[in-house]
Amino acid sequence: MKRKINFLPILVIVILFFALNSYVLSGFGTINHSTLLAPFFWVFIVGLTVALFFAISQMRANGMSKFFQIVTHAFLIVFTAEVVFAFFLLLGDLFRFILSISTNFQADGFQILGRSLYWVDFAFVMFCVTVILFIFGIIRGKYAYRVIKHTLYFDDLPHNFDGFTITQISDVHAGSFTKPKEVQKGIDLINAQKSDLFVFTGDLVNNAASEIVPYIGHFSQIKAPFGQFSVLGNHDYGDYIKWPTEADKIKNLQQLKNHHAELGFRLLLDEHVELTKNGEKIFLAGIENWGLGFGERGDLNKALAGTSVNDFKVLLSHDPSHWDAQVKNNPSKIQLALAGHTHGMQFGIEAFGIKWSPVKYRYKHWAGVKVENGRYLNVNRGFGFIGFSGRIGIWPEITVIELKRK
Repeated sequence: MKRKINFLPILVIVILFFALNSYVLSGFGTINHSTLLAPFFWVFIVGLTVALFFAISQMRANGMSKFFQIVTHAFLIVFTAEVVFAFFLLLGDLFRFILSISTNFQADGFQILGRSLYWVDFAFVMFCVTVILFIFGIIRGKYAYRVIKHTLYFDDLPHNFDGFTITQISDVHAGSFTKPKEVQKGIDLINAQKSDLFVFTGDLVNNAASEIVPYIGHFSQIKAPFGQFSVLGNHDYGDYIKWPTEADKIKNLQQLKNHHAELGFRLLLDEHVELTKNGEKIFLAGIENWGLGFGERGDLNKALAGTSVNDFKVLLSHDPSHWDAQVKNNPSKIQLALAGHTHGMQFGIEAFGIKWSPVKYRYKHWAGVKVENGRYLNVNRGFGFIGFSGRIGIWPEITVIELKRK
């Protein structure tokens, strides 16, 4: 049976997109009166939109090709800059409309005052600033690694683990890297933390296991006294591209698991390991990807089998939605869960007390530490990038967590 397509949402999007561009063009026309402006503008916008739809239609077969990256990035930059321009232009238009009402209140007729060139110029400056920010994010922001440190306190932490440190990274997405030297700076920063334990919380690649091969020499440099451990993320299963056969997809996943071993990472697949220090122990568990809308593969009960309810446990689980669904209220207390996945959408504001990213409308907790029911969750903002080849305001993160006994 052929699936019916609901054209109403598509029509609404088309109308809104046309309205936005028409409004932006009216603003540009205020500061540029050339007769060539309108035809040039519409040829550019329509051409870019058609190229975007073509690139998306080819993505399943060709993956994120160079053409796809160029077109999607160009569209994203232009569209976002247009929204910013339209926002400030609208503020100016609303102000002049209110001023027009005040000015013409006692007049016989009603006439709307003309746009202020200064205000339109300001809106255009904000348009340009937006473009510059995106260019910076693409060229520099995606490799601007930050070390973020947290000290977490527990009543039930074994005495000998007081002061124990964990370095976490997540979402490497090796297929997106283009500058090995910049990646090496991130590796050096990881090793400089000299943590007791290193963990990686999934999405080593975008789609294919081969993506990590050029960077095995980089990530295999990471060492920690208590070992290096990892789990799989939703992208690691190869679900987002078309494989010649199912056997090829299975082979790719097995190859990726082999690469984890080559990196020196102990891959935890619904299992746990015991970390011992001076006769005391904590448990490190890891599950296969479990995320609402991204495949619920992991088996938490299997991963915790053999541990007791009150053992001190650290869980590696790629998707933070798993914490809300199964972890924070689990009968077997999991004191600390480490996740990634969100990337902070690689775009947002974290400054002057403001913490905002569009991803907040998808995930209740999308970055940093959250505590609930006496249990902690840390969501790493990601080491790499995917889709948008850059970062703005949400920088690539290396997390260092110190465990302290209350």
